[in-house]
Amino acid sequence: MIRLPSSHAAITAPLVASSTAFPGIPIGRSLLDGRPFHLSPAMVDDRVLPSTNSLALGGLGSGKSTTAKVRGRREHLSHGHQYVVVDSFGEENAGEWVPLTRDLNGKVIEAGSFTLNPVSELFPSEVREHLIRSLIVAVEPDALNAQAAHALQHALNHPKATSLNGLVDALVEPEDGRWPAADLAAWGVGAAIALSRYTEGSLRGLFDGDNAGLPETDLPIITFDFSRLDRNSPAIPSLMAAVACWVEHVWLPQSTAPHRHLVLEEAWQILLSPATSKLIQRLLKYSRKMGLSLDVVMHTLSDLGTGPAQDLARLCEVAHVGRLGPEEAALVGALLNLPDWAIARIPTLDPGQAVWKIGPDYVDIIQTVISEDEARLTDTSSRRRMAQALAVEQDTLDLEAEAEAEAEADADVDEDQEQDVTVLLERGQDCGADDGWDWEMPPNVIDTRHQDAIQAAREGRCSEAADLAAIGEREDIHAHGINSNEAISWLSTRAKVAELCGDRDQAVQLRATVARMGKDVDWFEQAKDDGAPQWHRGPDPVAPVSPAEYEPPVKARRRTWPYLAAVAALALAAGGVWQSAADDKKEQAHQEKAAAYKGLSVTEVNIDGVTTKARAEWSEDGRTVILSARVDEEAKFARIDSGEQTAQEKVAPLEEGQIPMPIRLEVKVPVGDRYEAVRMTVAVGGPHWKEGSRAPGREIEFRPDRTATDVKTGKQFKQYYSRLA
Repeated sequence: MIRLPSSHAAITAPLVASSTAFPGIPIGRSLLDGRPFHLSPAMVDDRVLPSTNSLALGGLGSGKSTTAKVRGRREHLSHGHQYVVVDSFGEENAGEWVPLTRDLNGKVIEAGSFTLNPVSELFPSEVREHLIRSLIVAVEPDALNAQAAHALQHALNHPKATSLNGLVDALVEPEDGRWPAADLAAWGVGAAIALSRYTEGSLRGLFDGDNAGLPETDLPIITFDFSRLDRNSPAIPSLMAAVACWVEHVWLPQSTAPHRHLVLEEAWQILLSPATSKLIQRLLKYSRKMGLSLDVVMHTLSDLGTGPAQDLARLCEVAHVGRLGPEEAALVGALLNLPDWAIARIPTLDPGQAVWKIGPDYVDIIQTVISEDEARLTDTSSRRRMAQALAVEQDTLDLEAEAEAEAEADADVDEDQEQDVTVLLERGQDCGADDGWDWEMPPNVIDTRHQDAIQAAREGRCSEAADLAAIGEREDIHAHGINSNEAISWLSTRAKVAELCGDRDQAVQLRATVARMGKDVDWFEQAKDDGAPQWHRGPDPVAPVSPAEYEPPVKARRRTWPYLAAVAALALAAGGVWQSAADDKKEQAHQEKAAAYKGLSVTEVNIDGVTTKARAEWSEDGRTVILSARVDEEAKFARIDSGEQTAQEKVAPLEEGQIPMPIRLEVKVPVGDRYEAVRMTVAVGGPHWKEGSRAPGREIEFRPDRTATDVKTGKQFKQYYSRLA
């Protein structure tokens, strides 16, 4: 095996994910460059992601369903999205989405516990016919031809056709119409036989009720639980046809959520049916117009065969591929046009890891990160872990006696050593005399080296920050070893320093090095400034072991003294370096910046004959800037862009007597430090602007010292002081 230095290993990693950041909910972190990964497809610009439909693939235990459920929970809690789930697998005779549905105050509808009337008057006439045709095709794919379709239309207009039993009677004993009753009866035999499966056969009790029994349309999540049905039963595609009709013709028109999701769990059973695959294809094609995302979850593409059902996967712009076998990985890679390096990684992925493809070009490997509550709500391996726990229980009991004996012996030794150290401290003697130290370290030394380096970078002292990080890294390599967590954590700090100082390429390479070395010392393992709980991975497939059974060894106090003394000595040496003339100049420049800092810039410009007030306001911590624009009432259209953030509004035609209102737009963008300038493009369509035409715009550079400049001409704008006050 060839081993490369860490700096070379970083370069060999594919860095395709380093230049793209998507808006939305947090999902996890990239295994290529270690950075956090966010994605809400509905929030991505439609020029980058035309469709918001997603496909999740992966073998048993790969984490595809857990990721889908976590995404659903976060989308609802963060953005108010609504979900309808068709669930056909789970533990304890219940679908796996049931715990999450109940936690979000949704509704679970179990197959067999409700009866639907597909010809109820609550459905529009076209919906009734469409639903009946789908039920017929689900059990008898060849039952409908031109003559049978006409006989069905004739029967649906019969006074008896208020229930499925009445419709069958109208097909068997029709009345004369455009064609004689005898011909209509002969044409409708196939349809009547197919529908009799629902009134007299094995599917009785699903669609032969008198009422529609429609669920509410304002619930956060509705789960149709088909887990108790036979997976090969035609009841599943039949029920799916009913759900699809309800989604398209009832739920979507009545729902007021900003975005809706239809989740198909174990989707191969649904997509293989000719009756339902056409309905799903229709929803996929018109999902953008409907404000709908189809989230398809299944094991492999091979389950779909080679027919048109597999072609539906190409209509999904977001793909999440967990661990699969080499042959299946090659098939998926060819269908989704994945790069060779991604296809090679698919068979080696761990649970919770997946290759993500977003749009035509973006490919990354993501580790899903979940909280304890989410792990509890999405866990589908409890039985397996219970069996594993029982298997190791006996071994644990056998080791307890031996562990207790060793603990008693160690306690006696530790007690003697502790008494010796206590005596030395009470007498004021030097505990480190054997190591050559003749002075006592203060009892409250706190290691703030990482924070000191990052803070220096935030304040613009980049050279000083780099020196601090380099000194700290050398110290920890010498004290703990080159592959220790202490040493590798400095790579993350150096990456943060490089990013704050504008060297994003170096930051990406350093993070990639950490990720490739397999060290979990990145963002999700560190406590947040606001005291929020840490992110962490969910439960592993193996049985969890109580932390009390494995206590980490405590290092002897004497061994830490040389390290702490070295820290203090090197800190004093670094302090002398900081007093150099070059650093004095930097400090003076920093003071001048601080004196001019106002954290606000507002200007007024005229775009397409419309007065526009543009504003930039820096946050108190100097990490973000809120960019906003207020456009006068005469505008028909307005849009602002900054980096990857955008906001726009188009004014609808005014009704008679309606008063025009100004347009207000706002975005929040991150900055490296409080003195960094930001740019915003403002486009405005005035009174004569026509839809489809390009709106005139201005690109403005704001600085926190109350200055704003036209990027194109370099001319400085006048500040709008009435707003500043």
